Amino acid sequence: MQGIKRKVVYVSLFELIAVGLTSSALMLLGGHEASHAGVAAIGSSLTAVVWNLIYNSLFEAWEARQATRGRSVARRVAHAVGFEGGLVLVLVPLFAWWLNMSLWDAFVLDLGLVIFFMVYTFVFSWTFDRIFGLPASALAQ
Repeated sequence: MQGIKRKVVYVSLFELIAVGLTSSALMLLGGHEASHAGVAAIGSSLTAVVWNLIYNSLFEAWEARQATRGRSVARRVAHAVGFEGGLVLVLVPLFAWWLNMSLWDAFVLDLGLVIFFMVYTFVFSWTFDRIFGLPASALAQ
């Protein structure tokens, strides 16, 4: 699977699982009501979808120019760290506003989510590539 179809399937599966996990974490660990947790999870998911499409397009364009093909552990780690770092910049203020907390508390909350989602992103992406194959940008020429 390649191109936009690959991106849409990837993002849809990733975010569907992410909304469920984030809503549950905000309710259980943060003590937020289901409605607030659900809206925060959906809002962060929509933000992540847009960022995911932008980031992965940029990453794959960079990847296609590299002499070494394939996705090593180091490349996967760099991908996950870059994605999550960009997402933090947007989500911290959104969480602070929606969940009525300080920027620091929102940062700490998001830090917990970032740690979880870096592992989740790594595992999900690796599993996705094993099931659907590597994107053209990572295939040997």
